[in-house]
Amino acid sequence: MTEMIATTLTEDHRRCDRLLAGVERSAGQRDWERASADAAELEAAMEHHFSFEEETLFPPLESAAAMAMGPTGVMRMEHRQIRALLAELRQAAEGRDAAECQGLLEGLHMIIQQHNAKEEAILYPMADEALAAQAPSLLTQLAN
Repeated sequence: MTEMIATTLTEDHRRCDRLLAGVERSAGQRDWERASADAAELEAAMEHHFSFEEETLFPPLESAAAMAMGPTGVMRMEHRQIRALLAELRQAAEGRDAAECQGLLEGLHMIIQQHNAKEEAILYPMADEALAAQAPSLLTQLAN
């Protein structure tokens, strides 16, 4: 049961990475209908992931490990930044703005990779250790 949280949430990061790559592909091909749909799908997937972390994972982690407040605070701030960029990306795709999409995709790729690296190296291992007994019930909520 070790690393259950880390493994599951890292897999969800990879799923979101694939969705981001799909937006890059469709926008790069100027398939704007597909790019708009892909951007909306990415935004929904990232929102689901962020909401799970903020509402389900972070509160018990912060209760179990007082030092978690610093890292979770940083993650929440980065979630806000990524949400704003995702909304801009969706709007740029809907507006068929190739240059804006390209710039936003580059920025998103960089911030998401840095964000994921911090979660995977620091936060998720901390959660696996502090919340091992709760992990199965917490993770069932991610699937919903």
